[in-house]
Amino acid sequence: MNFNFELILFYAVVVTGLIALYDKLFLAKKRKAAYEKATQGVSNPPEMKLPIIIDYAISFFPVLIIVFLLRSFLYEPFRIPSSSLEPTLLVGDFIVVNKFDYGIRLPVAHKTVFKTGEPKRGDIMVFRWPPNPSVDFIKRIIGVPGDHIKYINKVLYINGQEIKQDTNEPSSRIDAQGNTIDVVKKQEDLLGIKHAIYQNPGQPPYNFNDIVVPAGMYFVMGDNRDDSADSRFWGFVPDKNIVGKAVMVWMSWDSIKHTVRWDRLVNQIH
Repeated sequence: MNFNFELILFYAVVVTGLIALYDKLFLAKKRKAAYEKATQGVSNPPEMKLPIIIDYAISFFPVLIIVFLLRSFLYEPFRIPSSSLEPTLLVGDFIVVNKFDYGIRLPVAHKTVFKTGEPKRGDIMVFRWPPNPSVDFIKRIIGVPGDHIKYINKVLYINGQEIKQDTNEPSSRIDAQGNTIDVVKKQEDLLGIKHAIYQNPGQPPYNFNDIVVPAGMYFVMGDNRDDSADSRFWGFVPDKNIVGKAVMVWMSWDSIKHTVRWDRLVNQIH
């Protein structure tokens, strides 16, 4: 089951806000008058207590609305759940996503009200998965609107230009079950954006020819090229599904070794 935390937080803000407002407009004066009448002439009156629901609403509303505004318009935390972006991002990385680089979007409705920039080729982007928008995905942008993309024998071609891959470094990765998988680590130059990728020599290539990225759409792939469910399989990411740009790993937890990956803390994402 996927919980829509944004929607839950929105409802929490609305409910606590309405309770606090209703209390201020209609209940507070009556409660104060009743308290003063009941304690008239008492030298050391007890502290006036609020009904528990009203007390909770007044206490939590400021915190909830601050969190809601911060994660809606500035930064939002995410946890990496899969290996599709290894070696760039690892399972258990906790990342910060910039919500305003690509534009100011209304929370819940997700409608852009003010453009501040466009997603760029090479950015690592969080988005709502097109087949099921209640699920958040994270991938690297390979193609922007108008790009012609080919993928032949595990090599990308963008607008007719081969995307160079340097070095063939034998490496390995650990899957979700703790199994070791032999891979090849390469350095890819995505038209100026250099980053590492994994390729599995045991997996056949998934070739395709001349895909044109439509207007308002983006073609995304994982850096772990042979273990990533991405645009090769389910299509383009529409602009309306964009959540934000991944900018930093602020914490990382290795669930297999049960330890913090200290060397990954406060690392910028490229």
